[in-house]
Amino acid sequence: MNTTPEQPPTVATAQRLSDAIIRVRARLRTESGQHATGLTPTQLAVLGSVVREGPVTAARLAALERVSAQSIAQSLAVLKAAGLVHSEPDARDGRKKLMSADPSAAELIDKLLRGRATFLARAIDQLVAPEERKDVDKAIELLERLAGAELDDGRI
Repeated sequence: MNTTPEQPPTVATAQRLSDAIIRVRARLRTESGQHATGLTPTQLAVLGSVVREGPVTAARLAALERVSAQSIAQSLAVLKAAGLVHSEPDARDGRKKLMSADPSAAELIDKLLRGRATFLARAIDQLVAPEERKDVDKAIELLERLAGAELDDGRI
């Protein structure tokens, strides 16, 4: 990709990274069987958080997923209707509801994660030479650092 004076190399690199992440995510959704669930990526992300964190409040889920309370409420409504999550009053604060995952939800999330991991393991085995495996480890470290970035300059 060539850069122009309006597009410095860092921006071009960021765009290539974004494009690659989008393609990998789409491939992982396909390979894991996620489309067959009938749930959106957002709903599955929320379900995964309930499985990992539960019992958990909707406010905590919104913070974890970095989305609005309204978005969480919409996802939870779908997940409740599907029987994948249920709510119960918080014993410490009856005004709050705690969301918990049905055992079938944990099985679904586990199946999807295994599907993703299996695809990636096969792809790495077939496409990444043994001497390049350290590069994959380094790329993972960099992606994890980028994912956790808390930028303080106020720009988007």
